[in-house]
Amino acid sequence: MEWRKCYLDLVLVPSGLLIITVYHVWLLHKVRTQPFSTIIGINSNARRYWVNSIMKDNEKKNILAVQTIRNTIMGSTLMATTSILLCSGLAAILSSTYSIKKPLNDAVYGGHGEFMMALKYVLLLLIFLFSFVCHSLSIRFINQVNFLINTPQQDLVLAKISPSYVCELLEKGFILNSVGNRLFYGALPLLLWIFGPVLVFICCVVLVPVLYSLDLVFHFDHFRKGDNEVSNGDFLSVP
Repeated sequence: MEWRKCYLDLVLVPSGLLIITVYHVWLLHKVRTQPFSTIIGINSNARRYWVNSIMKDNEKKNILAVQTIRNTIMGSTLMATTSILLCSGLAAILSSTYSIKKPLNDAVYGGHGEFMMALKYVLLLLIFLFSFVCHSLSIRFINQVNFLINTPQQDLVLAKISPSYVCELLEKGFILNSVGNRLFYGALPLLLWIFGPVLVFICCVVLVPVLYSLDLVFHFDHFRKGDNEVSNGDFLSVP
């Protein structure tokens, strides 16, 4: 009869995760079709300009490039370290013989049997593990950019290194960093699942408008370039 206690988990948890998934699918479509209405598209375009500017005047801006990329690597390293520490903690809980679910039995809605509690911790463990992998790969790509962006200008042709190639590597690093961050954010509702499926659904519903306000640009009508106003279409396209 354990399944009867899990009906809230079977309804609210998938519904909440579906809301977040649909939002990110819509956001991906928005980035591809209207990149300059999103923070992701604007930042991607700005990074392309930045790489071209650094590589054209590398002798004067090489220190700036190293410091900027170093700060980015430090952020990814922090998130990767946090994710793997949380994985270690969850693995310790799963391998422990001590049960923490009993004091919560009377306060938690939904299923709280041994299988359900193990499922909650395993899902959290997998999400934090994938977040760690994404941040680690992000550090790998950004480290490559750190070397290539400082290649002497006279050696670019011989080394077959172009600004577009460096931009591509940098974009891969930032995409993996963004995916790792989104997985980390997505672990918050599942973390609240320990206290019941109702909190999961509420957290997912609240998280979507928060992410919407952070991802979309609401006053990005045009820029000014000299004395002329430049529309979004005049910027570099984002693939």
